Amino acid sequence: MAPGGLSPEVFWGYRMQFKDVVGQQAAKDGLLKMWHNNVFPHALMLAGGEGTGGLSMALALVQYVFCERKTETDSCGVCPNCGKVSRLEHADVHMSFPTIPPKPGVKAASRLYISEFREFVHQSPYGSTFEWLQHINAENKQGNITAEECREIIDVLNLKSYEGGKKALIMWRPEYLGKEGNILLKMIEEPPADTIMIFVAEDMDDILPTIKSRTQAVKLAPIHPRDIAQMLVYRSQADPPKAAQIAHIAQGSYAEALRLLRNTDNDLFPAVKDLFNQVFTKSGLGITKFADEWSKAGREQQKNFLHYIIQLLEQAIRAMYTPDMPLALPDAEADFVRKLAGRVSFATITALIEALNNTIFYIERNAHSKTQLHALAIRMQYIVQNREIPV
Repeated sequence: MAPGGLSPEVFWGYRMQFKDVVGQQAAKDGLLKMWHNNVFPHALMLAGGEGTGGLSMALALVQYVFCERKTETDSCGVCPNCGKVSRLEHADVHMSFPTIPPKPGVKAASRLYISEFREFVHQSPYGSTFEWLQHINAENKQGNITAEECREIIDVLNLKSYEGGKKALIMWRPEYLGKEGNILLKMIEEPPADTIMIFVAEDMDDILPTIKSRTQAVKLAPIHPRDIAQMLVYRSQADPPKAAQIAHIAQGSYAEALRLLRNTDNDLFPAVKDLFNQVFTKSGLGITKFADEWSKAGREQQKNFLHYIIQLLEQAIRAMYTPDMPLALPDAEADFVRKLAGRVSFATITALIEALNNTIFYIERNAHSKTQLHALAIRMQYIVQNREIPV
């Protein structure tokens, strides 16, 4: 447990340093280089897919800017400014994010939800916009960032700094700005002195071109499975083999990795080996047992299992065409993948992946899981034997 009896993930919410951002070393190095070379942009766009850490990176960056005892590579994490930024309580750090009207007749505004946003970020620094809107009970309402909020941002940033230093704006999800975002253009082009604006986006195609053209973009790549696995072990105290499996299924998203961790009960690899053994030995009894056992698991667990097989098959393709390249897998999984790559063809692997994806599709739509899993295993038998599947 972390200090104070908090769970590791909750305790993380009170730490906003670069070292707490999962992976993204290239982006960290680039941002620090701009800072140290005095070419840091006054308007920055951090762009990366859901779960890649845009908001965490923005908060770590702002904490570094405001830190009183920063090092070459990170904020100190203990000075008064670091404490205020990490708690989202610094008077000169302003937050903007999608919201809904709190009640009829009242316009949506971030300042009305700042307490809820602090709680959300502290609990889920990699949380999605959907999760945030559910956190404030938006239900089916569409969150947005209003014209009134844009005008309020201009007014606030034109005020003097409360603490006599820099001012910062973090806007999470500028995609939620409609044409009203054009209100901010002059502010983005010519901000007040010692003011930085950081926009955290997931889909650059949904952002106003006029805003994109006035910001300097820093791309956040999908997080490497190694970095995800290490953080799952360190922060969530996950079992290392399980963390490695989840890291590969998560497809570069730490948020997805956390979701998988909550929904994956045990080590999946033994079940994968057993399934392929039944498939290759043409064991009808073994296939029936597989379908019966996995039909009792929840649908999320079933989907995780099938996604994991797909990831191993994709690694087998890599092993097939670049046999000298090391595989980013634990030894047992890597050995299994190499043996599989030497036994089947590329066409066989792609056919297996298609069958697995089709089964996931049907399970997501509440098809009878035992029937789908049984049919999948039979299809896999026909595919590895290069036999035409009866229609």
